Amino acid sequence: MNVLYHPGKANVVADTLSRLSTGSVAYVEEDKKELAKDVHLLAHLGVLFMDRQLWRDSSEWVRIFIGSGGGHGVLCYYGRLCVPNVGELRKQILTKAHNSREIDFGIDLLPDTQPISIPPYRMAPTELKELKEQLRDLLEKGFIRPSQSPWGAPVLFVKKKDGSLRMCIDYRQLNRVTVKNKYPLPRIDDLFDQLQGASHFSKIDLRSGYHQVKVRECDIPKTAFRTMYGHYEFVVMSFGLTNAPAIFMDLMNRVFKPYLDSFVVVFIDDILIYSHSEEEHMGHLRVVLQRLREEKLYAKYEKCEFWLKEVAFLGYVVSGDGIKVDPKKTDVIRNWPRPLTPSDIRSFLGLAGYYRRFVNEFSSIASPMTKLTQKKAKFEWTDECERSFQTLKDKLVSAPILSLLDGLKGFVVYCDASRVGLGCVLMQNGKVIAYASRQLKVHEKNYPTHDLELAAVVFALKIWRHYLYGVHVDVFTDHKSLQYVFTQKDLNLRQRRWLEFLKDYDMSVHYHPGQHEYTLDRSSCLRRPVKPLLKVTSSVLSEVELPRSL
Repeated sequence: MNVLYHPGKANVVADTLSRLSTGSVAYVEEDKKELAKDVHLLAHLGVLFMDRQLWRDSSEWVRIFIGSGGGHGVLCYYGRLCVPNVGELRKQILTKAHNSREIDFGIDLLPDTQPISIPPYRMAPTELKELKEQLRDLLEKGFIRPSQSPWGAPVLFVKKKDGSLRMCIDYRQLNRVTVKNKYPLPRIDDLFDQLQGASHFSKIDLRSGYHQVKVRECDIPKTAFRTMYGHYEFVVMSFGLTNAPAIFMDLMNRVFKPYLDSFVVVFIDDILIYSHSEEEHMGHLRVVLQRLREEKLYAKYEKCEFWLKEVAFLGYVVSGDGIKVDPKKTDVIRNWPRPLTPSDIRSFLGLAGYYRRFVNEFSSIASPMTKLTQKKAKFEWTDECERSFQTLKDKLVSAPILSLLDGLKGFVVYCDASRVGLGCVLMQNGKVIAYASRQLKVHEKNYPTHDLELAAVVFALKIWRHYLYGVHVDVFTDHKSLQYVFTQKDLNLRQRRWLEFLKDYDMSVHYHPGQHEYTLDRSSCLRRPVKPLLKVTSSVLSEVELPRSL
């Protein structure tokens, strides 16, 4: 690689790269003079993040990392990589990378399926101009090629947040006749449970990750799409194909299999590296970046973040203190307009439900709105619905910081039930881990109080089984008779069935008076005083009653 001088900072790059063999420390002049503690791993490993911009002489400019250190972030500079034909270079790199993949993308169809071809959608002049540009870009990169396939999907555009247009292929008809890949995507909660004790984070986002996976040659014609500028087909995996997330998740799990559950979390094309110390994080970064280089997986610099004390990941913000709602999402919730249709309610509850672990009595609060989404229900937005909507928004905007797991000891569960729903709180060492709740089913509304309270205990143990099974847990309830559930002689069939379930757990049931109840708000949504139990002191209150802003 030749890095030529360019007025500015490219000379610093050349100088720094010349020192790599000696491991010298590089001094860098920025707006403020800072010392880069070490030559950055990406430069050391030769990992380059290519920009799309081409200059007059058709040479490619590359963004090269040369330094980072604790608290200093990542410093990058521009250098010119001289290549005779940039488009051809891209194709060679992609071809070499695709040929080395363990997995190719295939499209298996249901029996007796015939090719489906749909006429192109009509487009506005601005969309046609953008279509022509994006087609040329995809052809130059070697992602698509001209096609004579009997298949054909239409193209449409979706506006991004920055106002630019994203080209999308409408593969709905193809997806309808595709055999679904059942490879499992990980549960979000399970991913965050791995981060206990971590304090240093880095995040890597792959550049157009799907386009780094090749389509099987026999299946390429099925990806064809139709435009007024021609008929094309993808040679790499395209966005919008039903099995694309599963295939890419499979690939990433194979790539990072030795490091999962140790210091790497992967969700499709998002990679999170977590460590307990700065020195440990340096080693983990080295391993991950080397693995990316070996697999020829390319990242997008603009979306990569290194040496963070807290990181935004999958809609949450994670730090050494715990996990909280991403402030960007709370802004969306705060400004959400009043729902006008059942579909609007479903959209709001879909986003709010993603963060339900942060909201005590979520189901009871959302109950008035949920009823409006039921089949044949008359849509009438009442004052009760408005209170439900505003209360849920307020609780999400001011959601507390929840703790991450700290080992497998010290679990305490508080359970409660009302005529509206069941609710529970999982705590560990005096800190809240998660809330859970659900509305009562129709037949459960006829249960006696004793059975409702027992149902809340069963609900808590089922929903948190992955935490509580095989360890001791203390369960607190405000129903006094439940503390004798294991010695009670006269049981109905339902109670006997539940008792058999409870015997699988190492648990102790304790009673605490309702007037001093900590856990749940019932339908009033008002928090009651806290009585210290099992050394759950005022620190518990501080974990829950945080300031009403993030």
